[in-house]
Amino acid sequence: MPLLEVKSLSKDFSGLRALDEVSFTAEAGKILGIIGPNGAGKTTLFNVLSCSYPSTSGEVLFQGRSILRMKPHEVSHLGIGRTFQIVRPFQNLDVETNVLVAFGHRIYPSLWKSTGLCRRPEALEAVQGLLERTGLGPYTRSLAKNLPLGFKKRLEIARALALQPRLLLLDEPSGGLRYEESYQLMELILTLRDQGIGVLLIEHNMQVVMDLCERIVVLDHGSKIAEGSREEIRANPLVIEAYLGRESEDA
Repeated sequence: MPLLEVKSLSKDFSGLRALDEVSFTAEAGKILGIIGPNGAGKTTLFNVLSCSYPSTSGEVLFQGRSILRMKPHEVSHLGIGRTFQIVRPFQNLDVETNVLVAFGHRIYPSLWKSTGLCRRPEALEAVQGLLERTGLGPYTRSLAKNLPLGFKKRLEIARALALQPRLLLLDEPSGGLRYEESYQLMELILTLRDQGIGVLLIEHNMQVVMDLCERIVVLDHGSKIAEGSREEIRANPLVIEAYLGRESEDA
């Protein structure tokens, strides 16, 4: 059984179709790229998969279970974690506390009681392990607002991992990063894949996509126009016209 099955998924906004009958599957321990030009529907897709937006039609199954009528926190409990294109940490909390808030999501009665409940030795040990795993160990006591962008991106991933996901939705994780930072982040994502986590990756950096993704889905104007291996996507004339060709013309 695929980890995630998306079947004929559509989303309308006041008569405008942002997603049009999109279908694909994602596997555990695999990285699936979602690419396309601006306005293709990529982030809308993530918003529907994480139940931030209701779908107009279609079906989404996670581990065989329908999720489209669930609330975002219910989906996270099932095992879907998500990062955002624009990082959204608690700016005035330190790095450890940011991750503790996510780590305790299953037990605290309200958001602002979470850090107190979770400052137990076993929770602190688990969070410190996550910080080391994501390269944030030296920044445990740093305020999130003082981190450089590359480490804020890592903090987004650490908070998502604190939800203990089986599937991780990464929305442009390398956006705004220098080459070296992007390369280091790619190594982290590959490590997560090797640990059995399924990854859906939205990314405009085509080098990152081609280096990381076993399969790639291409969206254009809300429709899936191609799906296949890196080699198949590189050679697909529809992709070259809709996405890769536009990138070359703008260069």
